[in-house]
Amino acid sequence: MPPRILVIGEALIDVVRRADGSVEEIPGGSPANVAITLGRLGRSPHLLTALGSDDHGRQLSDWLAESDVVATHVEIPRTPTATAELDAVGSATYVFDIEWSLADAAVEPASLIHIGSIAALLEPGASDMLRILDERRDTALVTYDPNIRPLLVSDWTDARQRVEALVARADVVKASDEDLHWLYPRRHPYQTARAWRASGPAVVVVTEGAGGAFAVADAGEVGVPGRPVDIVDTVGAGDTFMGALIDGLIATSSSDGSARANLHTMTKSSLTSILDWAARAAAVTVSRRGANPPRRDEIA
Repeated sequence: MPPRILVIGEALIDVVRRADGSVEEIPGGSPANVAITLGRLGRSPHLLTALGSDDHGRQLSDWLAESDVVATHVEIPRTPTATAELDAVGSATYVFDIEWSLADAAVEPASLIHIGSIAALLEPGASDMLRILDERRDTALVTYDPNIRPLLVSDWTDARQRVEALVARADVVKASDEDLHWLYPRRHPYQTARAWRASGPAVVVVTEGAGGAFAVADAGEVGVPGRPVDIVDTVGAGDTFMGALIDGLIATSSSDGSARANLHTMTKSSLTSILDWAARAAAVTVSRRGANPPRRDEIA
């Protein structure tokens, strides 16, 4: 049976304001983008999220279904939005209007659970997510991407403690070097990756934008270079990397709680191949507008 993947987190509308003055509304949200990536790679994931019964909510539901994502949502007053201001080189800064709650959502069984970003820190849903992980971790692998949005963080110390608590519960963590510099401004990302792995995860991956990515695991430390590409914008690149990373883990049969031991015996060669696959997927996304992950044949 194929693994049942559950992604928990926000789905929202990215209102993209470009340097040339144009404005575009694009479905997104970090966990939703991860689910879309997995859907387009043929993994048929489930997404547990929160949406309003408005035009934006319907737009997101249609968008998810088009990429073979099965979405279940808790109803909230209005669908979240994130306004992305793009500079001349395509880098994004964000302004958010978001509410996050899981209320009494029914959570179906899964062999792999992915969490991350706003939903992992924003109450009241963040506490519900932590409870779900504690209930399901014995039977599911857990992957985590902090993907922190500093504009939504009111207490830096609390945010770091929450991130570290989730890292300790995860089997695989992926973080950007920007996240790590924000969390630990005086520490090199390699030091943080090593410290995080010692706290619980079998694999910690750090992305460095055009510089590529590296991973710390039992087998040692490996890295892959960035893929040369003409960048249109960076929206959704990290989420695509995360989705393709999960896809690569599944391909090596590391996809449920019983496969947890496999992560600790993964070879450098296997881990390097997974990182390269994820980097190639992300390179496709940055070559076109918005959070638009590739399908499998586009990466190949």
